[in-house]
Amino acid sequence: MSTWIWVGVVVIAFGLYLSWTAGRLDRLHARIDAARAALDAALLRRASGALELATSTMLDPAASILMYQAAHAARTAQEDAREVAESELSQALRAVFAEQEQLEALASLPGGAEALVELGEAVRRVPMARRFHNDSVRAARAVRRHRIVRLFRLAGRAPFPLAFEMDDEPPRTLEAVRT
Repeated sequence: MSTWIWVGVVVIAFGLYLSWTAGRLDRLHARIDAARAALDAALLRRASGALELATSTMLDPAASILMYQAAHAARTAQEDAREVAESELSQALRAVFAEQEQLEALASLPGGAEALVELGEAVRRVPMARRFHNDSVRAARAVRRHRIVRLFRLAGRAPFPLAFEMDDEPPRTLEAVRT
């Protein structure tokens, strides 16, 4: 009789462990969804700031065209091409704001300083949002790799989380712009 009690206790404890693990995995997936939404918002804000600046006639025509094309491509990119489009926007921003003189000339124009501050803030938030998202993905992947999670299919039908890999290095000159 006592053997059956111990077997029952072990089965209940194992069931609680599986339930706890499934709940943890569910929370990790929810955290990934929230982090992805924050990353999408940061990327959209950066692209919108770049588009606004590109269409404002404050930049020279070549820089305006380069930044407009990259920002438009980033905003309209399909999910499978988004990482490349966002990386190209980062490269375009570095090319346009490579020289401190360009930044100073833009800041001296009416409304230029405000546009630079807004774009600078948006550019600074992208690496943080991407890092938070990728950390959440890494944590969920670590849990999903456990044998018990795979054996009992505790992840359910949730897709395997994918990191967002892109070039998010901001222009050095734009980092110095503060409110």
